[in-house]
Amino acid sequence: MSKVYTTEITSENIPSDNPIHQRLLKAYVAAEPYVFGDVLEVGCGEGRGIDLIINKATSYMALDKIESALDVLRKKYPTGKFVSANIPPFAGIADNSFDRVFSFQVIEHIKDDFAFLKEINRVLKPGGLALLTTPNRPLSLSRNPWHIREYTAAELTDLAKRVFSNVEMKGIAGNEKVMHYHERNRQSVQRIMRWDILNLQHVLPASLLQIPYEFLNRRNREKLIDSADELVRNISHEDFLVTDEAATALDLFLIVKKGTSITKENQSK
Repeated sequence: MSKVYTTEITSENIPSDNPIHQRLLKAYVAAEPYVFGDVLEVGCGEGRGIDLIINKATSYMALDKIESALDVLRKKYPTGKFVSANIPPFAGIADNSFDRVFSFQVIEHIKDDFAFLKEINRVLKPGGLALLTTPNRPLSLSRNPWHIREYTAAELTDLAKRVFSNVEMKGIAGNEKVMHYHERNRQSVQRIMRWDILNLQHVLPASLLQIPYEFLNRRNREKLIDSADELVRNISHEDFLVTDEAATALDLFLIVKKGTSITKENQSK
């Protein structure tokens, strides 16, 4: 479709990326039953799950900072509206505009996460829902220098409750096949990390780690497919499930609802 910029923008066209692609696609599959009315996607990337949303929505709008990817999406989905933006805020979007807001694997990249959630609350219509996913920090295998921070289920729940009165925390977990891949990945990452005797991954600024992280992450994914080709290629989104056991899931799956009153919720806290 368009250029793969980093391992953060996982490609469905690179075989070694398949387990991560399917894990990220699961969020859209899980969101599909929630699609209703006017939908805003915050951080659409290269459009991984738009096909599952756009035709069920009354209208679809997406925000992302990568203009070249948005150009491709505008041609592919002429009924959608694709806006280049650095967020937050959601500039130019009126209060109470959307029935649903979806934002998958984005909040970990946002410096002011509280302001981000307040903006989601602001643009939701009264009674509207927002669905967000983000990595579950206890299941992460190393520091990701592209992330500002990662969350536990309790931390993200507490943050969301500062903005929304109705908060439900679920998770996206993997079946035995997925967790076998995850364990192979964990062992491979540990073999790389044993050389970091000075714990530089947690000491150095993120900007200095991004290039080596990209190189090692890509190399690790290629090694995993070389050693377990069938496992890597055969994982599908059906091997992931939404669970109530968020604390042990691979990703957190947050569902928040805006109150039915137009007055803003809890924004002075």
